[in-house]
Amino acid sequence: MNFPPLKITFLGTGTSSGVPMIGCPCEVCASADPKDNRLRSSILVQSPSTSIVVDATPDFRAQMLNYKITHIDALLITHPHKDHVAGIDDTRPFQFFTGKATKVYGNHQSLNGIKKEIPYAFEEIRYPGVPAIELHEISLEPFSIGDIPITPIEVWHHKMKVYGFRFGKFTYITDANKIAAEEREKILGSECIVLNALRHQSHISHFSLSEAINVVNELGVPKAWFTHISHQLGLHKEISPGLREGIGLAYDGLTLSL
Repeated sequence: MNFPPLKITFLGTGTSSGVPMIGCPCEVCASADPKDNRLRSSILVQSPSTSIVVDATPDFRAQMLNYKITHIDALLITHPHKDHVAGIDDTRPFQFFTGKATKVYGNHQSLNGIKKEIPYAFEEIRYPGVPAIELHEISLEPFSIGDIPITPIEVWHHKMKVYGFRFGKFTYITDANKIAAEEREKILGSECIVLNALRHQSHISHFSLSEAINVVNELGVPKAWFTHISHQLGLHKEISPGLREGIGLAYDGLTLSL
């Protein structure tokens, strides 16, 4: 199957509190290295004709300004936790310039969460100036946005079902600590995978660094980047050299071409 060339930009690579975390004096939060400064996790997926942002974080406005993003075709939502949907209201400027509603894709759980997050956008009589959101419910069936083919992958975030996504040769999974065997089949053959790697210690709903490395090794994906990183993982410059070839810690602004 032929896939369009893709450019992936990491708009944020931090966990729900971001890095630095408010009030924390640790060496990671105090670091002057920009690779230790992490907005909440999100990516921009671009083909020659289509632009998709995965997750609208509380940092959405800053991310759009930081990377001079003036157009998106859709938002794709992994799950309805606050750090993945709180920025949807900030899509309004796109609507001012295009005159069109923002298309938001997610499963039933995610769309219900969005309605609760910004209920004023879905009232029968809408207040002037509220965001115009066009919801598209997706299942585990493959679909496309523009020329970008997308295969949803169901993963577990403790007891919550979360969607990861495969875009051609690239797979993106955040907020997970378990992937069932049948869903792993969808990842096989990817050239690059992104997984969450929260910290060194085990966690109830996220892969630790060692667990994420084990998943990459088991899947046999040649290139891997880790995201959704907390300050507890340590300094980028100290952790990165210890990772084997083909695996790296993602950082805000990192771009990949596939």
